[in-house]
Amino acid sequence: MKFLKISLLGIVLFVLAGCVSPPPSYDYSEFRTANPNSVLVLPPINNTTEVIAGYSIMAQMTTPIAESGFYVFPPALVEKTFINNGLTIANDVHSLPFSKLREIFGADTGLYITIQEYGTSYVVISSETAVTVSADLVDLRTGTLLWQGQARASSAETQGNSGGGLVGMLVEAAMTQIIETVSDRGFDISAIASNRLVFADAYNGFLYGPRSPKYGQPAPSEKKQ
Repeated sequence: MKFLKISLLGIVLFVLAGCVSPPPSYDYSEFRTANPNSVLVLPPINNTTEVIAGYSIMAQMTTPIAESGFYVFPPALVEKTFINNGLTIANDVHSLPFSKLREIFGADTGLYITIQEYGTSYVVISSETAVTVSADLVDLRTGTLLWQGQARASSAETQGNSGGGLVGMLVEAAMTQIIETVSDRGFDISAIASNRLVFADAYNGFLYGPRSPKYGQPAPSEKKQ
């Protein structure tokens, strides 16, 4: 019986260890072959009800890409260019031929972003502001998919227990929803999600670009292999 208990404990620990294991490293072979210098961040496709989501994500996504060593086209310039050409809907922009985007901007790559979740929600005894985004990096010179990923960030990651029982939890959740909605906490959470998604120092993020002092070094996920 004692041996059986030890065996079962070993199985449980093995399963738990498997659950927390990081995903395998992304295959960066196409990314390395293309060796891009610049990134054009396209207006995100917004699958949420929050109108501000697209602007928030587009603004926050440029910083981690630039800090990873790539030239990023200014969001205001990109948006203005599309508007001047009658393109005000993200889906229409995403449908443009790669060659056309390359012709207009001269960019090596285009980052196609989709927003699945954005904003503050209230569920019985909890409230959180969450952002979930996915993206594809495409070589505008060849149409080749170089990289893709998804990331999520939530204000619940730093929330603690109120210690006031059920009533305290309900009050805390309601207050959290009010504060985070009024202050547009989504903008801050977008920054975290964007960094997790594309920053070269993040697990399975971008490779280091030519303007980074780490250019040519393995990605963090590759070092763990």
